[in-house]
Amino acid sequence: MERISWHQYFMAQSHLLAMRSTCTRLAVGATIVRDKRIIAGGYNGSIAGGEHCIDDGCYVIDNHCVRTIHAEMNAILQCAKFGVPTAGSEIYVTHFPCLQCCKSIIQAGVKAVYYAMDYKNHPYAIELFERAGILVEQVPLVGNALDPTSPGKRDLMNEMLNELECNGIEKEKLQIFKEKVKELF
Repeated sequence: MERISWHQYFMAQSHLLAMRSTCTRLAVGATIVRDKRIIAGGYNGSIAGGEHCIDDGCYVIDNHCVRTIHAEMNAILQCAKFGVPTAGSEIYVTHFPCLQCCKSIIQAGVKAVYYAMDYKNHPYAIELFERAGILVEQVPLVGNALDPTSPGKRDLMNEMLNELECNGIEKEKLQIFKEKVKELF
């Protein structure tokens, strides 16, 4: 079995954290890492004990939900709460950080930002990251990173496709199946 890369490992963690999000508009997860060790994680949601968007709807002002704390901030605040230094760390986020999170990441001393998907990438945030000398790199999550059985499933599907071809399935149908398998993996 082939091991996933460190980038994929930490990005998968961020995607897993996003599954805890209580925001109905966008689920985001963030993982703070130092020396290849996870030091904090966060997802976008309401304050502890507060009303959640999934229960009471979003509280939107100026097209922005003010009920939630962003994933990056939740992770940084977790470090602050428990006295864990963030200087020199890296953060893995499912989406490009907003302008406010960008400024907080810089102030926290994070040295690198890895994000999976573009999301309203603010030009000023990009400029601030550059000025601060912070590495910013897009690291899309590989489709099968969260499924360690994926290679075996892909092999089985390819074996089945070969068997269908040997048994004389119509070429058009076979091509459709091949495209569907390709989409899955």
